[in-house]
Amino acid sequence: MSRRVVVTGIGALTPIGNNVSDYWNNLLKGVSGAGPITRFDATHFKTRFACEVKDFVPTDFLDRKEARKLDMYAIYAMVAVSEAMEDASFDLENMNLDRAGVIWGSGIGGLDTFLKECGDFATGSGVPRFNPFFIPKMIADIAAGHISIKYGFRGPNYATVSACASSTHALIDAFNYIKWGKADVFISGGSEASINEAGVGGFNAMHALSTRNDSPETASRPFDKERDGFVLGEGAGAIILEEYEHAKARGAKIYAEVVGGAMTADAHHITAPHPEGIGAMNVMRLAIEDAGMQPQDVDYINVHGTSTPLGDVAEVKAINGVFGEHAQNLNISSTKSMTGHLLGAAGAVETIASILAVKNNVVPPTINHSTDDPDVDSSLNLTFNKAEEREVNVAISNTFGFGGHNACVMVKKV
Repeated sequence: MSRRVVVTGIGALTPIGNNVSDYWNNLLKGVSGAGPITRFDATHFKTRFACEVKDFVPTDFLDRKEARKLDMYAIYAMVAVSEAMEDASFDLENMNLDRAGVIWGSGIGGLDTFLKECGDFATGSGVPRFNPFFIPKMIADIAAGHISIKYGFRGPNYATVSACASSTHALIDAFNYIKWGKADVFISGGSEASINEAGVGGFNAMHALSTRNDSPETASRPFDKERDGFVLGEGAGAIILEEYEHAKARGAKIYAEVVGGAMTADAHHITAPHPEGIGAMNVMRLAIEDAGMQPQDVDYINVHGTSTPLGDVAEVKAINGVFGEHAQNLNISSTKSMTGHLLGAAGAVETIASILAVKNNVVPPTINHSTDDPDVDSSLNLTFNKAEEREVNVAISNTFGFGGHNACVMVKKV
């Protein structure tokens, strides 16, 4: 039996706001989170800027002893989940915790920890003196484990790892578990903390990052002719999914309903999208089908829109392929123009933007647009530079990852 699934709590820690309210307000204002890198000396790197989380002190949220046992990606997860759980207002003492689970995504996991431990060994005496928490801090599933332990959730508990699609895959899995009657509540989402020498250096070596060092705040410019790569971001997004009747019975606040989700593969290239957007077309079609809806029911698409030369063009082709004439009626925007690319956390953070667009009937903008790209259909409403108020009943969030992983989640008004 298919059951309805709703969103009853959200939490966000992003480069443009350390909570949901600040994140949303800055999205609507068109605030860029990009600036010079402060995490390390980036003088000799091709890219010397990123979208860092700002004014964040882990010990403001976690005991110092506990924080030392966690990589920053897991700390970000714990903070975002704490906000989401407070928002959801569960009575944990009177809840069936056997039917409550955690599915958490991260594309890389504890890269900071891996870099530090291996660096210390390489520059040391050669005697292996590794931190006993090295492995538990580094592995990509450990955030899900810590979340489960903190809240006592004894249902399904695991991590999804599919590069930039990781947290959308986590959300879809959680949605399906509840829909199919295998659980009542899930904490889901994703986190990433890869702004370090290895993260920036690795993406630089692939020529994936923008090198607009003279103007970081305008570097993330999806669909603009002058785009030259994405801007690395970090942070976390947490979403509480709950079976509709379970939420109603406890008088929960409901933000939106999750109505569909789908996953496909490009089966094309390890980093480049299919040039005709075939995988992206398929995933949107399947998500709409999963929701029992039609393309013309969709009002807003929060696109993957990374600001890369190939990716943006392929996604626009996919949208036209799926929506046909209705594509002209859509609002489309890339919030990565403000947050940068949060890698494995992107899907959750952008789904929160989609949920709030549905709740508040306003579409956040794609900032930094100045020059039209002849390869991008100019008849589409890409919501350039300014938020737009409109009725948003149904929204889609797209995320695509290295390896050809595509994931799409669909939300609607309740």
